[in-house]
Amino acid sequence: MTRARALLGCIADDFTGATDLANNLVRAGMRVVQAMGVPTASLDIEADAIVVALKSRTIPKDEAIAQSLAALQWLKAQGAEQIYFKYCSTFDSTAEGNIGPVTDALMQALGTDFTIATPAFPDNKRTVFKGYLFVGDVLLNESGMQNHPLTPMTDPNLVRVLQAQTPSRVGLIDHSVVAQGEAAIRARIDQLKAEGVRMAVVDAVSNADLLRLGPALKGMPLVTAGSGVAIGLPGNFGVEPSNEAARLPAAQGLQAIVSGSCSVATNQQVMDFIKAGK
Repeated sequence: MTRARALLGCIADDFTGATDLANNLVRAGMRVVQAMGVPTASLDIEADAIVVALKSRTIPKDEAIAQSLAALQWLKAQGAEQIYFKYCSTFDSTAEGNIGPVTDALMQALGTDFTIATPAFPDNKRTVFKGYLFVGDVLLNESGMQNHPLTPMTDPNLVRVLQAQTPSRVGLIDHSVVAQGEAAIRARIDQLKAEGVRMAVVDAVSNADLLRLGPALKGMPLVTAGSGVAIGLPGNFGVEPSNEAARLPAAQGLQAIVSGSCSVATNQQVMDFIKAGK
């Protein structure tokens, strides 16, 4: 076995979202390993990306920062060339964080003065336009997320939401820029940096937007996003979609599949799986 060579090191703030991210990276051609929590040793397996799944979304801010920095340190030790901080496509957080504080801490640790933020995931009907987050055809605060018991999302304007969580200045890369592609996005980033902006919310209403955004993020030390942006990053490392990326080593011995939800949708998926005889 070959020691992991992580081109992309990912820190996810929950387990299920980590799996979404890993799936999108595999679809785009990367061989991915997902770890539950920060590993205590190097992984003796070949991979293009490693996703460290934390449960840091709603824990106290200082704990979320500490866990995320520990994940960062481990991923850098694996040779990660770029770090991806993954959060929910509904930008789940409170006025205190944890998205803003964790992002600030990661930026400081990486010595970078700029990053982007977008939870856009069009495949799951999460889109961002003019900085406003839509869930399907309605704004975030009309989607039911305004009633979330832990992270009630009452403001759909992501620039305002993120600005409340960080002392860093937050700006916007709107759709009129994204639609023009890589050069326009890079020019807007340079403009925002010159204005003292350290984080920029990015519009995206389709996968085509995410694919236009991806090349503009090449070389950026830190990317923060939902799992949607993942489809546009592997190409920056010379990775192309391939069925080989999804190939798993042959399983030996006893096998088990664990379902982590008892929702109606999940139970139906389990029944379909059983009926298919898999």
